[in-house]
Amino acid sequence: MVFVRRAGSTLLLWGIVSAIFVSMIPAAYLGLIGVLAVISTIEYFRMLRTADVECFPRFGLMLAVAYCGIAYFHFIKGGKDIPPVLDAVAVFIAVTGAFTLQLRYSIKGIEALLAVAANLLGFLYIAYLFNFAARISFALPGEGAVPGAFVLLWLLAVTKFSDMGAYITGSLIGKHKMIPHISPGKTWEGFAGALFSAQLAACGLYALLPGKLAALHSWPHVIALGFLLAILAVVGDLAESVVKRSLHAKDSGKMLPGIGGGLDLIDSICFTAPALYFYLVWIIPHFA
Repeated sequence: MVFVRRAGSTLLLWGIVSAIFVSMIPAAYLGLIGVLAVISTIEYFRMLRTADVECFPRFGLMLAVAYCGIAYFHFIKGGKDIPPVLDAVAVFIAVTGAFTLQLRYSIKGIEALLAVAANLLGFLYIAYLFNFAARISFALPGEGAVPGAFVLLWLLAVTKFSDMGAYITGSLIGKHKMIPHISPGKTWEGFAGALFSAQLAACGLYALLPGKLAALHSWPHVIALGFLLAILAVVGDLAESVVKRSLHAKDSGKMLPGIGGGLDLIDSICFTAPALYFYLVWIIPHFA
């Protein structure tokens, strides 16, 4: 039943992604990324409050919404990337704002520092990292209103095939626990399945759409990225497991049957999207 619910949610999500992809409307791309970022931020702070961790959820949510709104306005107006000054200002506000809000309360051991750190982590982990998906959509050279659309689709396919490969392989033949103190369900067999499935998606799509994925440059880069993104997808999934186990939460939410909440959906993308962006911007130009 878990598999059936998970499969149903996955098909629904791919249907939404496909509709947005076909539309090639910048606002649709940004809208989906922004909605997931905001929902995941809400879930993150809800988990913190449920676990009685001191934090400033309204401030954290307002910062995430403002960051997304300003960045997306920049893209809609023709910008190719999020301005570095926006990133710097957002981090500055995240730190100074959390410390300023903490001044209202008395100091109780390490709680004050944890409150500030929890808010900063919430912004960096979700709103900042996940919006590298938006950077990929618009920062790459190409035609159309969303020049990086096919590269973003490739990223999503590789990341999610890695997730599905790990889940299916681990469920069917997984015996050797990978990191049981973090995630009891993760196995080395599942990890191997993640690597294989990621390569299947990476190489398969590149073979089908070499022209649309020209930004990936060549087969060696595609294969290297396939392995890199698969590893980071697993790490991203485990990173959220660290958050959930620390806060005694099973899932970040209940939005998607069989999957969980928004953060359960984007956790791996928060790690793979920045890695792909950095690789395309820094590595490929020097080794192309």
